[in-house]
Amino acid sequence: MTTLNQAHCEACRADAQQVSDEELPMLLKQIPDWNIEVRDGVMQLEKVFLFKNFKFALAFTNAMGEISEAEGHHPGLLTEWGKVTVTWWSHSIKGLHRNDFIMAARTDEVAKDAEGRK
Repeated sequence: MTTLNQAHCEACRADAQQVSDEELPMLLKQIPDWNIEVRDGVMQLEKVFLFKNFKFALAFTNAMGEISEAEGHHPGLLTEWGKVTVTWWSHSIKGLHRNDFIMAARTDEVAKDAEGRK
């Protein structure tokens, strides 16, 4: 089985299946520092990344934009002074798809090499 950070997203259509209750714990185990947030009834993955200043936070945001665009799957990104909040969910299915877990793992990989991390 391919680890999440090496997998690629599949096209997610409006009729795609959300992650099942059985799959959820197994996938969360692979991205242990991510939290599940429910907003307006939609389950989302979220994690906060801390940086030394805004410049480093913005560079991380831009790096996330690049990998997101390459995969055709885009997060919510809130960039603040010294902090970036990354939120993944699949808009088309109003919940979590395997793609969201893949991209959360890929986010962690980008963060490992991000300059200025706290």
